[in-house]
Amino acid sequence: MTFSEILIIILNFAGALAIFLFGMKLMSEGLQKFAGNKMRSVLGKVTGSPVRGILTGAAVTTAIQSSSATTVMVVSFVNAGLLSLAGAIAVIMGANIGTTVTAWIITLFGLGESSSAFSLPMLLGALALVFMFVCKRDRLKSIGEFVMGLALLLIGMSFLQKAMPNLEQYPNFLAALATMSNFGFWSIIIFVVIGALLTCLVQASAAMMAITLVMCYNGWIGLDAAVALVMGQNIGTTITANLAAMVANTNGKKAARAHLVFNVIGVIITLIVFRPILNLIAHATVGIMGSNPYTAVGVQGYDPNAIPMALSLFHTFFNVINTLILAWFIPAIIRIVDWMVKEAPEDEELAFKLKFISGNWMNTAELNIQAAEKEIEEFSKRVLRMYTFLPGLRTAKDDEEFDKIVERIEKYEDITDSMEMEISNFLTKVSTSEISDKASHRISAMLRVVDNLESIGDSIYQIAVTRRNKRETEVHFDQHLNDNLDQMTRLVQRSLDVMDANLRGDYDHIDMDSANAAEEDINRYRDQLRNEHLDAIKNGVYDFSIGSLYSSLYASYEKIGDYIINISEAIGVKFKEPKQ
Repeated sequence: MTFSEILIIILNFAGALAIFLFGMKLMSEGLQKFAGNKMRSVLGKVTGSPVRGILTGAAVTTAIQSSSATTVMVVSFVNAGLLSLAGAIAVIMGANIGTTVTAWIITLFGLGESSSAFSLPMLLGALALVFMFVCKRDRLKSIGEFVMGLALLLIGMSFLQKAMPNLEQYPNFLAALATMSNFGFWSIIIFVVIGALLTCLVQASAAMMAITLVMCYNGWIGLDAAVALVMGQNIGTTITANLAAMVANTNGKKAARAHLVFNVIGVIITLIVFRPILNLIAHATVGIMGSNPYTAVGVQGYDPNAIPMALSLFHTFFNVINTLILAWFIPAIIRIVDWMVKEAPEDEELAFKLKFISGNWMNTAELNIQAAEKEIEEFSKRVLRMYTFLPGLRTAKDDEEFDKIVERIEKYEDITDSMEMEISNFLTKVSTSEISDKASHRISAMLRVVDNLESIGDSIYQIAVTRRNKRETEVHFDQHLNDNLDQMTRLVQRSLDVMDANLRGDYDHIDMDSANAAEEDINRYRDQLRNEHLDAIKNGVYDFSIGSLYSSLYASYEKIGDYIINISEAIGVKFKEPKQ
């Protein structure tokens, strides 16, 4: 084989694989855009029931055609404390079942001579074009993307088949494959390792499954080697969630490790009863197709579709049976991952560390938006925590205690600045990708939110600075002024709580009435304090130095209220889909 021949084979193969992966990406993105936040909200409602978690994981992964996307979402949920580790493991088990649908799509529609005719793919592609470029509604466009993705996936499979060279012309390569298959049980282990490594490199178990099915169809490898590759792919696909968990907290890391443990244990169990399982799969294939997947190429009765069918049966059998077995041992898996991931000292309160979007860029813009939403919730949590430090500035017993509180507020202010910059940059990057009109509307609202959250942090810091000036100049408020500021503090706290609840809920159904009522109470009380203050200055109740610091404080609290209502208003603006 000359260098030019090798180069042509590689280029043809890479191009075919690119079309296949792009089709898979379009399918996944189209469904995720169509579903919107529903997929994530469904995952968030998983309770402690393993059965419900497994069914949810299977359903979500079947719908979005990406076990990696499901597991990354699961890791982020566990990271945020919205999903227990046991519930996460159940969802991951279900995701492994849902991902087997890809193999069936390829086996039933993407192999054989019929796939090369392109009749079905081109028909689906034409339908997708109508949806994507004629329809104005985002949900119909999303359906079009899914259909177009399916068409490209099938075209890519046809190209993959054509890109594979005829190995009869290269006996040395056939001899090498034969040698690798002649080590008995060790050959199975070798192919498991190869499948895991290649999936880690490609970062797409669906692509590796497609390649394996084409190799089977062309007669390159037998059923034993193909099954071993599939088991390796199940291990290799866990790398995505573990990469995402690198920036997660301890529980997020445990969820990712659980994905790895589940698949490794499943492979070990299958290897123990490897031959009986394959005999069962072979009998099932004979019953379905009337041909034996063990029949060698060139032997009478050989059917190129037999091994792909057997492989798809095994892939489903492997994940379903392992789930049915290991679902009973979720507590044991938790103990294993507890041992693998040691609890780190958790005083990370003053450390700036994004949880959901740092180093965790996903191909689908919709999922990135949802990750940013979770990060904004963390931003809000930081701001609320920062606000709770303010009362301590008045009650501090000595300068040392006072200075520690001010120092903590200063560090939090730095954190809010960094979070605003990082989240805004992330959202700006997402906005440059292909997103729906509704997603664009959501990003605009989120940018307003992070800007106002940072402004709240600035105002809290400004209150701390005013308190420090008051202490340094030895200005003292009487009990009445302190009581007034305490009441203003409570009113702003209530408004912050409403804002935080709105950010943590569904943006389409926020409590705007409570937000407006809290803002009106702050404004009304500010007006009352201002009128009283002007009368006090006029009547000489207290001097200008006291009045200046006092009015500055209640005005700063009122300004926080303005930023708070801006946030609820930003997420409360309804998106209106364009009319057709």
